[in-house]
Amino acid sequence: MSEMASAEVVKDKVKRSALYRTGKKLRPLINRFLARNSLVGDPPFFDKQLFPWIAELEAAWPVIRAELDQLLEQRTPIPALRDISPDHRRIATCNAWQSYFLWGYGYRIDSGCQQCPETARILSAVPGLNSAFFSILGPGAHIPRHTGVTKRILTCHLALVTPTPAERCRIQVAEQTASWREGECLVFDDTYPHEVWNDTEETRVVLLIQFKRPLRLPGRLLGDLFLGAVRRSPFVQEARRNLSAWEQAHKRLDD
Repeated sequence: MSEMASAEVVKDKVKRSALYRTGKKLRPLINRFLARNSLVGDPPFFDKQLFPWIAELEAAWPVIRAELDQLLEQRTPIPALRDISPDHRRIATCNAWQSYFLWGYGYRIDSGCQQCPETARILSAVPGLNSAFFSILGPGAHIPRHTGVTKRILTCHLALVTPTPAERCRIQVAEQTASWREGECLVFDDTYPHEVWNDTEETRVVLLIQFKRPLRLPGRLLGDLFLGAVRRSPFVQEARRNLSAWEQAHKRLDD
């Protein structure tokens, strides 16, 4: 590695460290403010009826499942999440957690949307869409307890492939535990500590959607400002580069 390249690496590490320290100090204050301005409350799990678009998403689940099946049958390369998202490397320590992106951090992923056009069309109607990807969790996989970054974002899981017995594949958010049912959504706030187990011999697949939490105006302004800073952060920009590299590799395989 050249001296210039080494200097850039050091500079990037310093920038990340400073950003992490600043964000860590501000996050609790910002998240408390966003919670007070939430139009849907602040529980770990949400009543999905609070979000009218979810009924249409669940009604369309057979179409989404069909595109997922086609994707898996074609053996389309699906990267491990840790190879895409640097902020997931601590918890995604093996290849058992894979992700196929259609939207990432507010950016549309053209190759994913072209591969799954109906799913992309359905997702385009989600208000405040931030990210969307097929989240594939292999047999025996465990995602350690961790927390998300901002209460500006909520997470929705549309269950597409669910192992049996259902109770052995589960998610715990705060102290509440739930399992997935095919064709149904779970909505939760990932800023609460959460953990996932797949203690079965089968694979679990959900369409993971991150969308903006409905907030009163002061919360929207601050939440969008913070979310914009997150999108411009080195962590997200590295993830974008990784997604772009994967997308280009995917295109070369199709040529």
